[in-house]
Amino acid sequence: MSILSERPAVALPPVTELGPRFGAEIHGIDLGRLDDDQVRALRAALVKYKVLFVRGQDGLDDAAQIEFGRRLGEVTAGHPVHDSGDVAPEVYSLDSQDNGFADVWHTDVTFVRRPPAISVLRAVVLPPNGGDTNWADSQLAYESLSPGLRAYVDTLTAVHDGTREFGYYLAQRRKGRGNLWEGEVFADLTPVEHPVVRVHPESGRKGLFVNPGFTSHVVGVSEHESRGILDILYAHLTKPEHVVRNRWQPGDVALWDNRSTAHYANRDYADQHRVMHRITLRGDTPVGP
Repeated sequence: MSILSERPAVALPPVTELGPRFGAEIHGIDLGRLDDDQVRALRAALVKYKVLFVRGQDGLDDAAQIEFGRRLGEVTAGHPVHDSGDVAPEVYSLDSQDNGFADVWHTDVTFVRRPPAISVLRAVVLPPNGGDTNWADSQLAYESLSPGLRAYVDTLTAVHDGTREFGYYLAQRRKGRGNLWEGEVFADLTPVEHPVVRVHPESGRKGLFVNPGFTSHVVGVSEHESRGILDILYAHLTKPEHVVRNRWQPGDVALWDNRSTAHYANRDYADQHRVMHRITLRGDTPVGP
């Protein structure tokens, strides 16, 4: 099966679909040596499948990962708040020996006005086993809600707040001075509002755009109503039929559409070492129905 059935002349190798409509593996390509047509096909495949796993990228280092990202879109700073340390400023290093965990369902950096559109994650150091990552398809989750609930959540707005996760880090370790993000030094974690249902800017499909990591509450309802609404949406979003899971192998790279997914990294490898390097591509302001 070609990735782009409407443009069969622009082809990557056939994909292995991981579910009926969500997630795929691609074999036999080198992300550092794609031509322009292949890059466009890869981006289109990402919108379609939402998360892609590319095996055998052992030759990819930070510089090549960043260069690949630049061909796919506009690379941001690695993170608005975290110091890049001894890696390039475009790289966010998740090191288990420095509290680099992601064991809560989240969508990357939704606490800013323009959350990243795409994330690219590379396995650097893997534990002998464990440390799998799971992705949930927010569009399938939305579409499988009951019609009445879909109509209701279409009208809602929610607040996204990064202080719970990064407030202490920004204040204490960065002294209130984060990284250059969207042309300005990121100095505070002022909560932002996004629609609970986001319309994808390329596909036009609707998807749930709330996540336990950064969504604090629904606007215009009581605290108890907000918690009830969010709990229903979170439980539905992460149902097994909406989730794909990757068991990491050396040389793996995962790409996901941050506008239509949430993800969770299993923290089940005890004191074994795990390091992942992530880059993100600039997104746009979420728009509701």
